[in-house]
Amino acid sequence: MLQGPIVLRPASTLPWGAAMITFADPFDALLSLQRDLESRFASDWLEGTTTSRGPFPPINVFQQGEDILALMELPGIDKNELQIQAKANTIRVSGKKRVDYSNDVSVHRRERVSGDFDRTLSLPVQVDPDRIKAEYRDGLLALFLPRADSDKPRSIKIK
Repeated sequence: MLQGPIVLRPASTLPWGAAMITFADPFDALLSLQRDLESRFASDWLEGTTTSRGPFPPINVFQQGEDILALMELPGIDKNELQIQAKANTIRVSGKKRVDYSNDVSVHRRERVSGDFDRTLSLPVQVDPDRIKAEYRDGLLALFLPRADSDKPRSIKIK
């Protein structure tokens, strides 16, 4: 909640019959807003997701000629925990990130999150699911996504 005195100027003192809200001290209002936002991020309302900031896993997509290359950062994930599905112009990557602690430790700070993730990516072209190749090395998943022949432009001869 914004705190501090709020002043509402009557419409008769402003042009066009408009009303204006002004704050007695705008810095108090900004500090109050900042505190409210920080308390929201400090709470556990984002818990239960694989990552609390942005989508996971992060993906970069490149077009190489007619084909697509997608690179995903998946550090600490076993490749046997990954599932990859392709259909038309979408790719779906899902899996589980595990972070295990022994029972005899006391966790004082936990920034490495764990849990299930599911990411679907829409592509600008149709892909051929039978020719997709996937390589996983050092926490980086590379998907080589060849464009479907049916999606490639065709030349038409004029008779």
